[in-house]
Amino acid sequence: MCFPLSVRVRDPLWWNDVVQLAKTALAAVVAWVVAERVLDLPQPFLAPWAALLVVHATVYRTVSRGLRQVVATVIAVLLASAVGELLGLSTVSVATLLVVGLVVGAMPWFGAEATTVATTGLIVLTTGFRDDTVLISRLFDTGIGIVVGLLVNLLVWPPLRRRASDRALDRIDDGIGALLVDVAEGLRDDVTVEDATAWIDRSRDLDEEIDQAWALVRQAEESARWNPRRSAREVRDPGRSHALLRRMEQAIAEIRSMARTLGGQNAHRERWGDVFAGPWIEMLGDTGRATTEADPAAMSAVRTRLEALTDQLRSSERAADWPVYGALIINLRNILDAMVDVAAANPIGQPPLPMGRRRP
Repeated sequence: MCFPLSVRVRDPLWWNDVVQLAKTALAAVVAWVVAERVLDLPQPFLAPWAALLVVHATVYRTVSRGLRQVVATVIAVLLASAVGELLGLSTVSVATLLVVGLVVGAMPWFGAEATTVATTGLIVLTTGFRDDTVLISRLFDTGIGIVVGLLVNLLVWPPLRRRASDRALDRIDDGIGALLVDVAEGLRDDVTVEDATAWIDRSRDLDEEIDQAWALVRQAEESARWNPRRSAREVRDPGRSHALLRRMEQAIAEIRSMARTLGGQNAHRERWGDVFAGPWIEMLGDTGRATTEADPAAMSAVRTRLEALTDQLRSSERAADWPVYGALIINLRNILDAMVDVAAANPIGQPPLPMGRRRP
């Protein structure tokens, strides 16, 4: 799906990708210039290659991956030199190097750098393993790339993923509100099993968005580690985001429970009567709109109306339908209790986007 530029410039996820791409290219170019033009190293291709590999989404990951890459490169150079001296440059030596390099890289400590030992060793073996100067140059090239990548990631707009995680939370609570409004609108007509199934499927889609939001929150927390930006202090403690996500998880579970109840044979509007059906459906829609608009006062007002409806129903004679009434009332009450704190936290404060126009 294509989005117009006016939409993209307000999308923090898009800006994260743009900034990261620009920083990665900058680090590679600077590493090449330093290795080739400033230090005049022979075959300085490892410098931009190392810079490309080391610039990651967070400063912490850049440092940790850089350390692993340094160790992997040193091992690769020593391994290529030893294999080359023993077996020369041949099919057997290449196979031996690759097997040993992959076995060493499979150690858990190397993580994502599992193939670095093998690939770097192969380059060193095939481009010159007998010249000590060349071997040292390989280490120097890699070191330049890693240092440049780290400095670029640290000094040029060090990534702080708070905006992306906050935007994900906003999208989820908007999705919850829209689903509640749609359920209320659907209840004005006869509810079918297909309707209830569609609502359940939408709740599962929201669960997937919750999982993505958890990943973004964890990434935001990691991005604050070793980050020199002043705003990183707030991100190091993700307690608020964790609490909001748990509340939205609860609301989604309640919606799914509600949809299953509404899909039952006895949960039909024509069986409920006007005493329950009209007020409850109206409160369900109002809850959805208050969720979308992030209005905790409106949610509190709905909570008060729900309690009044409960008191009124206690004196009614429709005792046979109380199991359905009770289930739906509890679902709505739990949704209100969960989402009122989420609404109070919105709009979630975010720093301005580069070149992004502020919303009125």
